Amino acid sequence: MDLNQIVMRLGAQEFSLLNTLLLSVAIFCLLVTFWIWRSARGRSAESGLAEVEDQKAKDLELRLAELAGTLQGFAAQSTGQQAQLHRLLDERLEHMGQRVGLGLNEQAHRTSQSLGQLHERLAVIDAAQANIQALSGEMVTLKDILSNKQTRGAFGQGRMEAIIRDGLHARAFEFQATLSNGTRPDCLISLPESRLKLVIDAKFPLEAYNALRAAPDELSQKAAEAQLRVDMGKHIKDISEKYQISGETNDTAIMFVPAESIYSELHERFEDVVQKAHRARVILASPNVLMLLIQTLQSMVKDASMREQAHLIKVEVVRMLEDVTRLKERVGDLKKHFEQANGDIDKIVISTDRILKRGDRIESLDLGEDQPAIEATLPRPKLIVSA
Repeated sequence: MDLNQIVMRLGAQEFSLLNTLLLSVAIFCLLVTFWIWRSARGRSAESGLAEVEDQKAKDLELRLAELAGTLQGFAAQSTGQQAQLHRLLDERLEHMGQRVGLGLNEQAHRTSQSLGQLHERLAVIDAAQANIQALSGEMVTLKDILSNKQTRGAFGQGRMEAIIRDGLHARAFEFQATLSNGTRPDCLISLPESRLKLVIDAKFPLEAYNALRAAPDELSQKAAEAQLRVDMGKHIKDISEKYQISGETNDTAIMFVPAESIYSELHERFEDVVQKAHRARVILASPNVLMLLIQTLQSMVKDASMREQAHLIKVEVVRMLEDVTRLKERVGDLKKHFEQANGDIDKIVISTDRILKRGDRIESLDLGEDQPAIEATLPRPKLIVSA
């Protein structure tokens, strides 16, 4: 129970529960004292001791006055403490209100950020849901394609053609080409450094496999397995008889399986069918196996091209060496011409020196008085010296 709770107001003065209890105790004490005094006066009147009782009553009144003063001081002290308590409570409530306000603002900011992140994640989820719906539509379309035999064959052939187009040059393969026996395999691949063609067939008997997957009991499953063995054996035989032509196609043909799951199922549960295909020189190839085969053929084509280019480079180098040999011979001939020209020039210089010496000797001859006149009439020789 809160003793400082306000329970009574007299004008502007407020009284708490503690003040009211103290005041009630004081009034009760006064009433008890008054009753004792009256009783004492009554007894004094009866016994004749009025003066003694009066003195006692005065002492009692004095004590009651002191008690009343003490109670008033205690009430005033309680009022001051209550005012101080109210002030402290107001300050703490104000401080608490500020902290609560700050906490609410911070919480509102965090809530706003969380809502923003939630909206972003919802947008991502909506985009993912749209992608899932689109993928579901594509799966339904794929199911429709696989349920139709003709469209399923076109789908398997499309996957096979995409793998081959991505890995080989356009000159290295041909789709739906006609062989000499009139058959048209799905793809013919030209092997490097060979005139034989590699045959790839993309028509896989999928009806029995689908029946095997949908078999509800063991009896139906065995019947579907037997039908799958029969269909696979017939298809392997058709590939071996139609597409393996001596001197035209390679003695090994490829049967394209359009899914990795079917390829794994055949090797796990139908090993006899796989061995029968191997004996007929028909290789089962999933998309990954076909891609590996195409990459190997691509490496072989690159090696053959490099060998062909190396032969051409060797021929050009031999021709270049022949040109260098002819250039060396012609440089030797030119050197001989320069040496002969130098010899001719030396001979000309020798002849010129001899002519000059002869001129000097002629000039030194004493011809008498007529020498100046004769020298004046003779032409001066012009000498040309070439180095």
